[in-house]
Amino acid sequence: MTTTLKIRLGALVRACGGSRYAVALLVDALGTGLLRPFLLLYGVTVLRLSAPATGIAMTAAIVAGLVCMPAVGRWLDRGARSTVVACSMLVRVPGVVLLLATPAGHLWPFAAAALFLGVGNQAWPAAHAALVATVAHGRERDTALAAGRALRNAGMGAGALLATVCLAGGTTALQALAAVTGLAYLAAAGLAWSVRLRARPATTPAGGPGGEPAGRMRALLAANVLYAFCLNVPEIALPLVLVTQLHASPVWPAAVFTANTVLVVTLQVPVTVLMSRFSRRAVLALAGVVLAVSYLGFLAATTLGHGWGAPAVAAVSVLCTLGEILYAGSATALVTVLAPAHLLGRTLARFELSTGFGLAISPAVITGLAPYGPATLWGSLAAATVLSAGAITTEKDRGTRHDRHDRHDGDDGHDRHGHQESHIRAAGARPLVPDQRRDSVDSHA
Repeated sequence: MTTTLKIRLGALVRACGGSRYAVALLVDALGTGLLRPFLLLYGVTVLRLSAPATGIAMTAAIVAGLVCMPAVGRWLDRGARSTVVACSMLVRVPGVVLLLATPAGHLWPFAAAALFLGVGNQAWPAAHAALVATVAHGRERDTALAAGRALRNAGMGAGALLATVCLAGGTTALQALAAVTGLAYLAAAGLAWSVRLRARPATTPAGGPGGEPAGRMRALLAANVLYAFCLNVPEIALPLVLVTQLHASPVWPAAVFTANTVLVVTLQVPVTVLMSRFSRRAVLALAGVVLAVSYLGFLAATTLGHGWGAPAVAAVSVLCTLGEILYAGSATALVTVLAPAHLLGRTLARFELSTGFGLAISPAVITGLAPYGPATLWGSLAAATVLSAGAITTEKDRGTRHDRHDRHDGDDGHDRHGHQESHIRAAGARPLVPDQRRDSVDSHA
C-alpha cells in the first residue's frame, strides 16, 4: 500500500463524523480543559474541602465511571452512535451544576458532581471510537481517530491555558470557569446529537463467537494497562522527579507538559499516516519499545543531578511523547479491526476499561516506587512495558497459528465493520461516508 503524508482536510473531517461533530469535539475539549485540571483545586479552594477528601471523591468518581463501561458497550452494540457520544457530554452538565450549587464544606454534593463528570469522561472515548469506526474504514479510520485525539488535545490545552490565566481572579474565577464549562458541555452535546448517526446492529455469525470478544485480545487488553502509564508520565512522574529529586524549578514540569501537548497536536496525524505502511500490531509493539527506552533515558538523566538533570529529562520526554503518539495511533485502531462486528461496542468498552484502570492505578504505582530511587521507578516501568510489547507480538503468533481465516491477525485486507450500515436521520443530511463498502486496501492490522 502506498502511503502518503498528504492529508486532505475535507476528507479527514468527514471521516471524523462531519463538521458539526468536529466542532462538538472541539467545544467539549475546551470545556474539559477549562475545568478538569482544576477540579481538585476547586474542591480545596472554593468548597474548602481537605485535599485527601477531595482526592478520594475524585478517585471514586473514576472507578464509578469504569463500572458503567459494560452498559455503554452494550448500548453501542445495539447500534447507538452519536446518541451515546452526546449523552457522555450531556451527563457532565449536572456535574457542573452540582459543583456550582455545592455549599462550602459539603463533601457529598462534590462527590456526586465528580461522579457525573467521571461517568462522562470514561464513556466518551469508547463512544467516539465506535462512531468513527462506523463512518470511516481501513486506514482512513486510523487517521480519523488520530485527528480526533489531536483536536481534543488542542482544545484541552487551549482550555487549560485560558483557565490558568483566569486563576488570578481567585474563587470567583473558578466558579465562572465551571459555569462556562457546563455551557460548553451542553453545546457540544447538542451538536453531537444533531449528527444523528446510528449503525444497523450486526448479527452474530452462525457458529461464530458468542458474547465475548476474540480470546486473543486478552494479552492486548492486559498490556494496555501498562501502556496507559505513559499518559500519566508527563503529569505525575516527571513533576515528581524534577521537583522532589532533582530540585528543579516548577517551570520545568510546566514546560515538559506544554511540549507534550504541542507535539501530540502537531504530530499525531502525520506520524499515524507515516506508520500506516506497517501493521498496527507492529507499531503498537514498537511504541512499547520506544517508551521503555525513554524510561531508561529518564533513569540516565536523573544521574546527572541538579544542573544538567532537568534539561536532560526534558529532552528525553520528547522520546516518551513519540512513544505515546505511536501507542495512541495504533492501539484503538487495532481494537476496532480485531473486534467482531457484533461486539464492537463491548470490545471498545473493555479496551477503555483497561486504559482507565491503568490511569487509575498509575499515580499510586509511580508515587509508591519513587521513594525507592530512580532505578526502581524507571527500571520497573521499562521492564513491564517491554514485557507488554512482547506479549502483544506473541499473541499475534498464537492467533495466526490457530486461525487461518484471520490472516495477519485481523488485517486480512477486509474491514470487519465495513458492512455495518449507518443511518443519518437528520432532515436533508447527506451520508457522512457515501461508500461504506468493504475496504480492500487495508492490508495490515
